[in-house]
Amino acid sequence: MRGMVRNRRLSRVVAGLTGIGLAAALAACGGDSGASDGTVRLWALEDGIVNEVQQASIDRFNEGDRDAEVELQTYGNDPYKERLRTALGSGNPPDIFFNWGGGNLKEYVDAGEVRDLSGLFEDNPDFRDSFIPSVLEVATLDGTAYGVPMRGTQPVVLYYNKAVFEDAGVEPPQTWDDLLSLVETFSGEGITPIALAGTQAWTELMWIEYILDRLAGPEVFQAIRDGDASAWGDPAMVEALTMLRELIDAGGFGDAFQSVDYDAGGASAILARGDAAMHLMGTWEYTNQLSESPEFVEGGDLGWVPFPTIEGGSGDPSNVVGNPANMYSISADSGNAEVGEDYLLEQMASEEYVDELIEIGDVPVVVGIEDKLAETANAEHATWVYDLVLNAQSFQLSWDQDLPSDQATRMLEQLTAVFLGDQTPEGVRRGDVRSVAGRHPIG
Repeated sequence: MRGMVRNRRLSRVVAGLTGIGLAAALAACGGDSGASDGTVRLWALEDGIVNEVQQASIDRFNEGDRDAEVELQTYGNDPYKERLRTALGSGNPPDIFFNWGGGNLKEYVDAGEVRDLSGLFEDNPDFRDSFIPSVLEVATLDGTAYGVPMRGTQPVVLYYNKAVFEDAGVEPPQTWDDLLSLVETFSGEGITPIALAGTQAWTELMWIEYILDRLAGPEVFQAIRDGDASAWGDPAMVEALTMLRELIDAGGFGDAFQSVDYDAGGASAILARGDAAMHLMGTWEYTNQLSESPEFVEGGDLGWVPFPTIEGGSGDPSNVVGNPANMYSISADSGNAEVGEDYLLEQMASEEYVDELIEIGDVPVVVGIEDKLAETANAEHATWVYDLVLNAQSFQLSWDQDLPSDQATRMLEQLTAVFLGDQTPEGVRRGDVRSVAGRHPIG
């Protein structure tokens, strides 16, 4: 799954974490809506190394004298959203459920299916203040808190090949003009300036997310997320898409990006080999490179910088986009909501849980862990990422996670059309359902 880090395993081996079918899950709920059967069902994604950390926290919690015990149930990424949607609407939901915050969570909040956790934070200010504020905002809707961070942060940053830059006698870009200049330099040397896995639209999305933010700040997209369809035609959006198109036309991504796949490691391999100079990607890229091209990382040739600033833009240069942190929320119909809150309160910012996240390569979103990160094997990268997020004025959740799924699908189709030259910057707006050049019908 995109963004899941895979690093050193914990010594604890946890068995029995495979997902169960929806029917079995609902049968386990039993009884009427809101009834407690002595089990707090926690739903999460299948990911072996992360599930070990989750299970370890559950085991610690269950050692206490509880009215109910927490039980982990895991599901594959693709079917999870539909399973969760069905379960939350059935009256027999999981008590605690994994989510991405933003628009993904808002759908359930609007349907009255998520418990208000504001009281949990208000009654426990030390717990609230344990987390980086910009990350908490991802699960705060209209001033009400609906989620608690449960994973490390994964911002999108600009990775680059230091050896390629040194050979060309250039420095990593600080501004958009620097970036365009580098495109010309590397193209002239037969090197793809920017690796891009163009077979997957979410890799293309990172570019427009950052360009718009640097031009106009987070407000334009927030208007879209809040239901203002006209914001797709905002002058800043049109300008951002125009700048992106200019980068494409200048050869920024070469001429073969449409055939490069991220899951197959194509874009990462191109960067590590020195066939490309740069790669805009979430910080899971570091772990991928460490796993697939360890000599590239350990030899000191992998570099990283924030996304460039744009002259005249009003966006704060500290702003970041990506995955602030995954969340745990509690169902409004849970019969074990208080026990669920106790679990989140006792475990999600605990020293043991934070240490275990760091051990698997995560960068937790709690404050005051600089010394812990400095002691890790990959301290330079981990500390840099932590400081980047800690100092961010805004941390925008990836747009495809922050919009309802139908809108996200249309958006990604339109964006792919822009990259292919089948759609114009002016034509990208929600509600424009025409099929451009017959290739990408929307709606």
